[in-house]
Amino acid sequence: MMKQTFRVDQKSLVSMLSSMQPICSKKTTLDVTESILFQVMPRELILKATDLEISLQSSVPIESTLEDSTTFLISGKRVFELVKEIEGEIEFILAESHLRLKARGVDLQLNIRSAEDFPPFPERIENLMQIDSEFLLKLIGKVSFVIPSNHSNNALNGVLFECNDKAMKLVATDGHCLAEITTEKYTLPEGKKWLLPKRAVLELKKILEGGDTENLFLGICSSQLVFSGAHFNFFTKLIVDPFPQYKPVMEREGFFPATVAKGAFVKTLKRSNCLLAGQFLSTSFTFNNGSLDISLHNKEVGKLKESIQLGIFDGEKIESRFYSPYLLSGLQAFSEDSVQFFIKNKTKPIIFESKQDDHNMIYLVMPVSATSSDV
Repeated sequence: MMKQTFRVDQKSLVSMLSSMQPICSKKTTLDVTESILFQVMPRELILKATDLEISLQSSVPIESTLEDSTTFLISGKRVFELVKEIEGEIEFILAESHLRLKARGVDLQLNIRSAEDFPPFPERIENLMQIDSEFLLKLIGKVSFVIPSNHSNNALNGVLFECNDKAMKLVATDGHCLAEITTEKYTLPEGKKWLLPKRAVLELKKILEGGDTENLFLGICSSQLVFSGAHFNFFTKLIVDPFPQYKPVMEREGFFPATVAKGAFVKTLKRSNCLLAGQFLSTSFTFNNGSLDISLHNKEVGKLKESIQLGIFDGEKIESRFYSPYLLSGLQAFSEDSVQFFIKNKTKPIIFESKQDDHNMIYLVMPVSATSSDV
């Protein structure tokens, strides 16, 4: 009987196994999810990993002696740690209870188990649209920093992904800040809304940062959302809680527009952050005709008092307080040298806006109240 063997390029296999480590290393109610499913076909190797919330399927072409497909499970962490320490092409030899790995003097053997206990994998994907992967990565990067971790309101622990016949939109908020990015490059004839968990957003971001595919297909599979590239399918369950009604807080009636040099503002905010020394203290911002005065007093550390130039502001003097790290994190998502914003009074948010050729971005920060430590 002919030996069942297949050969895989080490770099390609390591890349696949690496992207699956956050999935197979997460503890679940099933021990079997610590394993990766190997589906070996005569000309293709398919790997599958799931933690029951997100799932990833990847494939790579192979050379093999197999005439039919075969499947088995192997420890995801162990096979990754071994393969990454091997160089060049790897020969895999299949036996009933183990898998042998050979390459350049290396000869290893790993126990395998039956694939019958592996959770059912999503199938029958319905593709809805094609998206440029680099562009989607850019959009995700401009909102994902806002997503909180383990917020008491589960609906905030993700990104709202919305698409209709006019535009595609991504929104994230932690209750203090809100980031919204909109593009007219992609539309759907029938409006759709999905709430993606933070973990799925960050894992998708890592996959896209790998740059292995130029175009993605966005699709649905049962109740899951699917992002598909040339050699992978990434599945995620969705948050079922309703996303908060955020649009009223974005209303700008009575707000005054202004501009500020991003570089100068960012440097001031960084100095303000330094004086916070890890404390949640508000910084005072006074908007005048032509200038923005910024002050902070931390009794345990010191004081800051600075003034930077404002452009086009023609409102009356407005005094407000913000937590400077919230402002700083959002400003760093803007690419312009001069950033436009809108302000009304001390009880309303400050709203930053950027209009680009292919997308519009809004970043909103709610004011905070002064405490005895702020004065």
